[in-house]
Amino acid sequence: MSDAAPRPKENMGEPFPRIDARLKVTGQAPYPADAPIANLAYGTFAVSSIARGKINAIDIEPAKAVPGVLAVFTHREMAGQLEHPKFGNAAASSIAPLDTTDILHDGQPLALVIAETFEASQEAAQAIRVDYATEQPSATFDAQGTEIVAAKEASEQFEEDVAAGDFETAFAAAPVTVDQRYSTPTQHHNPIELFSTTAVWDGDGLTVHEPSQNVTGWKVELARQLRMEPEKVRIVSRYIGGAFGSKGPMTSRTAIVAWAAKNVGQPVRCVVSREQSYMTQTYRAETRHHIRMGADRDGRITAFAHEGWEVTSRPDPYVVGGTSTTGRMYDYGSVLTKVSIVKADRNTPGYMRSPPETPYVYALENAMDEMAVALNMDPVEFRRVNDTQVEPIGKKPFSSRSLMTCYDQAAEAFGWKERNAAVGSMRDGDWLIGMGCATAIYPTNVAPCTVRLRLNADGGLRLQCGSHEIGTGVRTIAAQMASERLGIPMDKIEVEMGDSSLPPAPVSGGSVSTASVCSAVIKGCDSIRGKLFGAVASADGPLKGAEPATLDMKDGAVTARDGRSMPMKDAFVAMKTGVIEDYAEFAPDGATPEAVSKLYGGQSEMKGGEKGEKVKYAFGAEFVEVRINTRTREVRVPRIVGAFAAGRIMNTRTARSQLMGGMIWGISSALHEVTEIDPRAARYVNRDLQDYLVPVNADIRDLQVILVPEVDMDVNPAGVKGLGELGNVGTAAAIASAVYHATGKRIRDLPIRLETLLT
Repeated sequence: MSDAAPRPKENMGEPFPRIDARLKVTGQAPYPADAPIANLAYGTFAVSSIARGKINAIDIEPAKAVPGVLAVFTHREMAGQLEHPKFGNAAASSIAPLDTTDILHDGQPLALVIAETFEASQEAAQAIRVDYATEQPSATFDAQGTEIVAAKEASEQFEEDVAAGDFETAFAAAPVTVDQRYSTPTQHHNPIELFSTTAVWDGDGLTVHEPSQNVTGWKVELARQLRMEPEKVRIVSRYIGGAFGSKGPMTSRTAIVAWAAKNVGQPVRCVVSREQSYMTQTYRAETRHHIRMGADRDGRITAFAHEGWEVTSRPDPYVVGGTSTTGRMYDYGSVLTKVSIVKADRNTPGYMRSPPETPYVYALENAMDEMAVALNMDPVEFRRVNDTQVEPIGKKPFSSRSLMTCYDQAAEAFGWKERNAAVGSMRDGDWLIGMGCATAIYPTNVAPCTVRLRLNADGGLRLQCGSHEIGTGVRTIAAQMASERLGIPMDKIEVEMGDSSLPPAPVSGGSVSTASVCSAVIKGCDSIRGKLFGAVASADGPLKGAEPATLDMKDGAVTARDGRSMPMKDAFVAMKTGVIEDYAEFAPDGATPEAVSKLYGGQSEMKGGEKGEKVKYAFGAEFVEVRINTRTREVRVPRIVGAFAAGRIMNTRTARSQLMGGMIWGISSALHEVTEIDPRAARYVNRDLQDYLVPVNADIRDLQVILVPEVDMDVNPAGVKGLGELGNVGTAAAIASAVYHATGKRIRDLPIRLETLLT
């Protein structure tokens, strides 16, 4: 991998080190399960060993006999005690596991044991015995008993099946066609930090320490489930050890642990085991795709159809739904899309880094490569021929689209011109060499956000925002924006985040945080500037009579263009105050008048992507080299290059880190990751990091990230497009393309492993 972050370029922010880096590397960052709590009890869940059926009887006496056990809660104690989770807002699922004898999925919580020690709670949970009335479950696609429902009919989350023109006629007339099916498997989050809940009551007030990407949303939803006022609930999540969507929606565990803590009369901490996280958290839904594409002999696409199917749980219509993006990706002559969900006896899936784009773009970009082969065209040139500045559905212009610039820069760095296009023509001893490329795309989102700022006479600034440090560096980036607007050194800025008692911010998902937080910081800082400059311009002193619009802040002073200046502390004297405070509310263009009040109510009103007069996306191009052993069919990725255009880059160091991580995850998705499912029992088989495969350092060799300068002020006041989820979108398809180039074998179903190349 490249050994240094790139230096700033046009519209590129400084690669400032993370302000919380020392805390993290020295183990001082306070993660939720580390919170020091007095008189703490420990909880462990007992979970079902079947995927469908009912509880005939549950014997908790062996658990109660374990020394140190304080309580055991089952449906007998908890039925009716909580409001059911409300799927579709901040809740991961509508399943209320300890409210019923029904078993809806493998690993459904059946009991919560509370004990004086963690070890005692574990032992007691394992001692619980359950008698089941077992029913035959439906595990996945093609299983008997599944239900297929059109996404547009089943879910409010899914807005439409996009279409344009007469696809069937255009496809029938196309001289060159591709008609293929693709699939992606179930994949599970495996963040380093395990999932946990620590519930502490103080009278009728509740504080929950839990890793969360949505502290305000959780506060509101948890209060609803516990039948209490949101003002009485506080969610604290200052640092998160990996999330990637898994800690966005709140699971049913949180309310159960909080209720248990109140009933045992002391704080309770429940840390979910790695194995149980596979069954009680969300995951990436498995998908199937049917793509039909027609093109003229000159390579222009005339017809594109994308139909997708996705597995979800019985009660919850969770939809991935990536056709809104794939249907707008190129200059198709006509478009037809449809998405269906397949209800099975599984826990509800959820968000996982680039939730719609990762599986849907994999299918599209695979088909693009197949069409390029059918046309005998270079894959890059095929994409260039079909590049567009106007999307094909609503004929809206893109706010900016630097896709081919990304391809040009990545291709040059990768050495694409050295590629011999003939399949199987490149090798090094026993290793076949393949080269492939693919497009990365992610919608540019922005949402309402609020901040509170407090500027002191000594030039220090406190910035408070209820956003979340999920590892992206948003604390640092928010400080950088404030430093830029107020001329304050970074070491004079204190940033507080990750607490529902702070001014609310949107869920940290959809690559929305940097754009939203920075836009709110801009508004708040500009308000402070206005207050300060107006005061010093009207007060006696060296800046009296100056036009406020001509003033600036730099090096601890207020300065004028004519050279006059006033030390910051004197400016505060002129204002007759020791502090300047401001609370700022930002709402993006197109937001409803209620957007900020809805934010306080736990709802993030996101804008961007195809919404609005212009279509707003970030783009990238990824190139990979694969090497496949001719004897063993072992697959290696020795080189990968990605070039990405994502508007203003606030911090080139953190941006590069995010994109690098995304590309590595893309390699993982292509070659390693799959959650194996027993089709007879609808149970996950590989529920730990011994059997769930992910890359290690030896798997990642030469990785290069190129940040392409791009200016786009249509997206939001900060000019930020967001890129945390962009990096892993195109990787798997680029690898599949390279595997075909090396072997002539087209792998359409992920993951690509040596056994798939041996058949």
